[in-house]
Amino acid sequence: MSNPRYPEEFKIQAVNQVTEKKLPVADVAARLGVSTHSLYAWIKRYSKPQAERQQDDDQHAELRRLRAELKRVTEERDILKNRLPGAPRPIGLETLRSTLILLDSGRWLFGGLVPVKKLDPGEAADPLVVARSVTPFRKVI
Repeated sequence: MSNPRYPEEFKIQAVNQVTEKKLPVADVAARLGVSTHSLYAWIKRYSKPQAERQQDDDQHAELRRLRAELKRVTEERDILKNRLPGAPRPIGLETLRSTLILLDSGRWLFGGLVPVKKLDPGEAADPLVVARSVTPFRKVI
């Protein structure tokens, strides 16, 4: 059985009965059919001015967003940190761009992070050496 949702006007009127008319919380809660715990929470929330309440709501929303982002980032970090031994290291986009090789056939190949052979300036890479050290990818550009 779910708890009923009450409109904000209902909550404000209940708080006004306690704060302005000085009625006991237990009597107001029993007459309205809500728990005293809920009524005390409403008093805590709705006894503040509207501007202060809005500021509190904004702060709570920002806190929820930051906690969700922290949880996501922590999970991503743990996945990367706890990868299986021997699994390839994750690479960034810049590394990927710098290691793509376009072959004469029009296919892109992704070179390994460690070069097979250091090339002298102006020296062309041997296609057989490159082909053994790369994994084929579809042409992106």
